[in-house]
Amino acid sequence: MSERVPSPVDLRIDARWVIPVEPAGVLAGHTLIVDAGRIVALVPADEADRRYAPRSRVALPRHALIPGLVNAHTHTAMALLRGIADDVSLRTWLEQHIWPREGRFLAEDFVHDGTLLGAAEMLRGGTTCCNDMYFYTDAAARAYEQAGMRAMLGMPVLDFPTSYAADAEAYLQRGLEARDAWKHSPRLSFALAPHAPYTVGDASWARVVTYARQLDLTIQTHIGETQHEVDEARATTGESPLARLDRLGATGPGFIAIHAVHVDPEDIELLAAQGCHVVHCPASNMKLASGVAPVASFLARNVNVALGTDGAASNNRLDVFSEMRLASLLAKVTTGDASALPAARVLRMATLGGAAALGLDQQVGSLETGKQADVVAVRLADVETIPMYDPLSHLVHAAGRELVTDVWVSGTRVLDDRRLVGIDVPALASRTQAWQQRLA
Repeated sequence: MSERVPSPVDLRIDARWVIPVEPAGVLAGHTLIVDAGRIVALVPADEADRRYAPRSRVALPRHALIPGLVNAHTHTAMALLRGIADDVSLRTWLEQHIWPREGRFLAEDFVHDGTLLGAAEMLRGGTTCCNDMYFYTDAAARAYEQAGMRAMLGMPVLDFPTSYAADAEAYLQRGLEARDAWKHSPRLSFALAPHAPYTVGDASWARVVTYARQLDLTIQTHIGETQHEVDEARATTGESPLARLDRLGATGPGFIAIHAVHVDPEDIELLAAQGCHVVHCPASNMKLASGVAPVASFLARNVNVALGTDGAASNNRLDVFSEMRLASLLAKVTTGDASALPAARVLRMATLGGAAALGLDQQVGSLETGKQADVVAVRLADVETIPMYDPLSHLVHAAGRELVTDVWVSGTRVLDDRRLVGIDVPALASRTQAWQQRLA
């Protein structure tokens, strides 16, 4: 019998640990095999030696490999507004600082440059996919393509005019035009993104629901972010914002409730019964004094919970590592249970939970055969992370985004030993400095 010839493949990545997320656990001394952008095997190193002949091989003996993190809610272009109005309430922040500047400067070049800046930050922090909600969808799409990053682009809808569109129908048409232009991109997907129940009226919500059902699109919206929002809604309509959207037909497995801080038990039951998703944004909620979402209650009812940063204007960091740690700690202190939201669960929220919310869990979110090779290498060998007893726990409670060294999206290396591959960082920094001078 002739000896078996190893199969040629594009890439082999050797690491000290591989953390697939699903199924859970830590694999030591395993190798990830990638071909044509997809994971074809996850096997012990000696088996990889026998079975595969890689065209490229990367050895990371001091690293853990994890799935690419998913930032399930952000306004990426607002990276250009980072730190411009800190230490104020949400309403003051929006009405006195953010909306006036957007009124003056919002344009395609602002969105392109801000999105590229945010994408660069996220990739260096191990985030390979995000759920973006902002204006000038086409400009954002161009930036993500340049960065080599995966993104769901939320097509915004409002009932008041901006430089982007005059009314809800115009917002919808501009978003759908961008979707048509980029529908063949393998890394981009699209969702309908009405801003919030208090900025979009019933007639516009009805249009959103119709488009969502006809085109099989996800609906994402801010909801229950502040107590004021909920109190005002109840005084006006006699029902919670979520109950109103359910009455209008918006809820279901394709509905993403962003923030969901101020929800009552009936809202939680509704989310569970309709199979909706929640995006928890702990840092932004804390910084704007919005409150703490009842994550333990969501999980107890099997509501899928993902993690988001919100925009850098309200958070200051597009950093999913810090969101993981905050989410875990907040769950423990709010429930009085130190076992609430353990490391394995919170890492799943930041990866497969986010992918599920975006409808991408068959493609990304875990290191499994057949999925896209969105892979992140985290160095766990320096003074900040030794001794090492549990690499999974360390990823949540000890490591940070600065320990991410290498990132692949669909098997293409986009971060190589902390250097961004597809982004001219000095040119980006120069454009950012010019925006700072204008925005200040």
